[in-house]
This record gives sequence, structure tokens and C-alpha cells, in this order.
Amino acid sequence: MMWNIVSDSSCDLRMSDFASETVGFETVPLRLQVGEREFLDNDYLEVPELLAAMNAEKTASSTACPSPAAFARAFEKGEKTVCFTISANLSGTYNAAVMARDMVLEEHPEKEICVIDSKATAGAMVLLIRRAKELMEAGEAFENICAQLRLYQAALRTCFTLENFDNLIKNGRMRPLVGTLLHSLGIHVVADATPQGTIHVSGKARGEARTYQVLTALMRDSKDCAGAEVVISHCENLPGALKLKEQILKDLPVKRVDIQSCRGLTSFYAMEKGLIVGY
Repeated sequence: MMWNIVSDSSCDLRMSDFASETVGFETVPLRLQVGEREFLDNDYLEVPELLAAMNAEKTASSTACPSPAAFARAFEKGEKTVCFTISANLSGTYNAAVMARDMVLEEHPEKEICVIDSKATAGAMVLLIRRAKELMEAGEAFENICAQLRLYQAALRTCFTLENFDNLIKNGRMRPLVGTLLHSLGIHVVADATPQGTIHVSGKARGEARTYQVLTALMRDSKDCAGAEVVISHCENLPGALKLKEQILKDLPVKRVDIQSCRGLTSFYAMEKGLIVGY
């Protein structure tokens, strides 16, 4: 395969959902450690099983980024490869992909490999993958594709809302009393990703309807959404995703809104009913 797109598994796009006659696509899975059990974040991971294990485990769970060798195996399958990773400020995955690129180019200098830090996760990465596929299928030059994708990445934004705080509490990022109080009052945390790829808590909202209004206001304030494509990732919360889609279409002049379910890594952080918006 000449054209090749590689991503880590935080993109939420399953390999089985990607179709092209001229472009290959592969996700390199992260690993999720829950007590004594390890979950590989591939297409076969059952998210409800992961969430049940996390709920039952009293100690903090953890994640591990893919090895450079795993990325290298994916890079070797194409002549021209573009790779997207979760924000380098949240994981060592980007560094692993860069190491893999250097390893492969040392042995195969004729190949072309571009590694792009999405500075995000989930839907924003899906949008990058879609754009890369379009440019590759249109026959754009490799360097031009990479330049356009870097510009597109800089224009993308991510925001999300949580209503389950168990993982934050177990990892020491939230006091148990605060988490219990927020949950009992029906309060949702609303946050977004900064341009540098770090997480910024924007505020809290009480109740589902108000939360979605706060999210669309946050989207409006962060960029001009006219004609934007939006991807909502949900963690076992399709009804909530559908309501948020309706609110976005009502409040913002976007082009389209697609919905997908979270894979393992994003489920690990979003927890049940979490919603992540890339736009």
C-alpha cells in the first residue's frame, strides 16, 4: 500500500469502520491496566467489560502507550505514512511514534513518514484522519498533505463533559467528598483542550439540558463554527449524544454532526456517560 494512515487507539475510530481502495489505515493500541487485568485497546475490546472491571477495582487503574516497535510495524506497511497521536502533553505516545519514524527511516530512507501531535483525542483525531484520507485519495503531494494537516490540526478544538468521577477519585485527582457531592447534585464537569493539548476545566453545569447549552456556548466562543464538521464520542451514552447533537445543530451553523462510541482509552478517562466533542 502506497498511502498509509496510522493512529493510536485514542482516535475512537475502529479499523473496521475505515474503507478505501487506495489508503490503508491502522490503529496502534494502548494498554489499560485494571488491577491484575490488562486490556488491549483494539477493535475487539468490550467497553462495558472494561468499565465493569474499573468499577469493581478499588485501586487506581493506569494506561500504557504503545511501544516504538508497534508503531514501526505499522509504518513499514506503507510507502507514504501520516500518523496522528493523542496529545503529547497527555501521553508518551507521540514520542514513541517519533522514535519509530526514525527507526524505520534509518532502514528504509526511501519511505516518507509524518508524525502529527493532534494535541487532542477522540473526534478531533477522526477529523484529521478523514482529511488525510481525502487528500491522499485526491493525489496530493506528500509534503503538501502534511502541511495542510498541520494547519487543520491547529484549527480543531475539543471539549467534553463528565458526570462519573470515580476514575478521577481513584487516581487522586479529585477528593471523594467532592466527587460524591457533584454526582448527587447532578452536576457535570465541562472542560476543553487548550491549543497546547492540555486540559482546562471551564466550569460546571447542573442537569443534562443545561450542560449541553454550556457546551455549545463553549464551542461558539472557541472558534467560528460556520461550516465546521463535528464528531461526538460517547461512552455508553447514545441518548445523551443524540440530545447533544440536536443542541449543536440548533445553536451552531455547523456542516454536520457525527456520533461514534468511545474505544477503551477514551472510555477509561470519560467513564460512563461521558461525551467528547471534536470540531
